[in-house]
Amino acid sequence: MRKPELLAPAGNFEKLKMALLYGADAVFMAGKSFGLRAFSGNFTEDELKEGINFAHSLQKKAYVTVNIFPHNEDLPELPAYIKFLVDCHVDAVIVADVGVYRIVREVAPTLPIHISTQANNTNWSSVLFWQELGADRVVLARELSLEEITEIRQKVSLDLEAFVHGAMCISYSGRCLMSNYFADRDANRGQCAQPCRWKFNLVEEKRPGEYYPVLEDERGTYIFNSKDLCLLPNIPELINSGLDSFKIEGRMKSVHYVATVIKVYREAIDAYIADPDKYSVKTEWLEELQKISHRAYTSGFYFNKATQDDQIYGSSSYEQTFDFIGLVKSYDATTRMAIIEQRNNIKIGQRIEIMQPGRPNFSQVITEMFDMEGNSISVAPHAQQLIRIPMLQETVEFAMLRREVQENA
Repeated sequence: MRKPELLAPAGNFEKLKMALLYGADAVFMAGKSFGLRAFSGNFTEDELKEGINFAHSLQKKAYVTVNIFPHNEDLPELPAYIKFLVDCHVDAVIVADVGVYRIVREVAPTLPIHISTQANNTNWSSVLFWQELGADRVVLARELSLEEITEIRQKVSLDLEAFVHGAMCISYSGRCLMSNYFADRDANRGQCAQPCRWKFNLVEEKRPGEYYPVLEDERGTYIFNSKDLCLLPNIPELINSGLDSFKIEGRMKSVHYVATVIKVYREAIDAYIADPDKYSVKTEWLEELQKISHRAYTSGFYFNKATQDDQIYGSSSYEQTFDFIGLVKSYDATTRMAIIEQRNNIKIGQRIEIMQPGRPNFSQVITEMFDMEGNSISVAPHAQQLIRIPMLQETVEFAMLRREVQENA
């Protein structure tokens, strides 16, 4: 049985590093141009080099998105950018537009190309077209069922990738003009303002100022607001469908989100591959996915057509049970003290949970806390302040400290 690649989003270098350390096989990221997430951190040219080199140092892969739908004015700088990515030894570029594909093939004939989900491949014939054109992988449209994916797998030989977790675009695999209309920001050139998440009411043309509710609560209606995709319970079906890569959405999500989701899916995939007959979904995996900021979960189009049950109509669309409060920078086994970079309120008396890459989580109460000069403190008052905390168990670098949301006091 072939183990699928676990592909993680990397909105900036910290997220890239955490994704790979927490178990991703590969990351996808963008430079400052030509990607569809212009408002995530993204990477300068030096950061792209650093990120690709870091992935390769772990024998993992890095892909760069070049998936805008460009206008003429976007094209002159593209050849030089592609040559730069080749010099960085990028493992593949992700493209959606046939014009971009043509330029990449002309400038870098041997560079692997992945076809973006924005290209809307929904059938085996279109995937076969890209295979015959020389593409190495197709990222399938999110509107496909698992049955359709399985049929496509039987008819093509190139790699197939599909999203298995994260936010769902209300439009057809990301092709949307709402942002252009409402905010003059072109979603297909990386500038989506996400108006599908705004509050809407209905106004009749001859009754200006009279707002009619559409499945409304006290703050408005959310008729375009999809639930988040989550296929953790369906790892066996996904692997057996023949998918080569499981993609996690979230380049604009937090580092806590990326690390948590990647760790959970890594453990689930490895558990199934190790012993399919005894595999079961662990309760703690499902609990972990409740700890991050997310909308209610759905299986999307994989097992049935989406209905009103896959939408969110209330204002309380996001939920989470834990807050990320600190990142372990180092640990001294002799003193059993960890140096923590504070990311949220940390103080004496809090019960915290420590999530670690490649290790089980554990919990403890903060009984002591010190600044870097050795002074005892009761609270970390400054953002990203470095502090020392005694740990009950050995703790590795890049472990994350969390606390339950209701313990904010």
